[in-house]
Amino acid sequence: MQHRALWSVEGGTWGFPGGARDLGESALDAAVRESWEEAGVPDSDASGIEVLETHVLDLGDWSYTTVIARAVRHFEPVISDPESIELAWVPIDELPDLKLHSGVAASLPELLELLRPHL
Repeated sequence: MQHRALWSVEGGTWGFPGGARDLGESALDAAVRESWEEAGVPDSDASGIEVLETHVLDLGDWSYTTVIARAVRHFEPVISDPESIELAWVPIDELPDLKLHSGVAASLPELLELLRPHL
């Protein structure tokens, strides 16, 4: 999980590393790129992650696509840009205890259902 920088949108909340797509970039490619840029998450091309599911939270003129992936091997997340206060592995059952970004909070019940078969 990413503890978002105070200056960012909904700063001080916890969310997933991510961000806007580049022109012509798929949501999956953007998620992989952004998680590498913001947290050092290895990409699927390097056999670092296995993509399990995707979830779209559609807010009308804005949407969040969450990519659920499993790390193929353990890695330590690395803060590599100023968008994070901290990065942490957080047990799933502790997620509701965090002050979550509103998009994550709104999606969490469905995300947990998607995760359940993979646990």
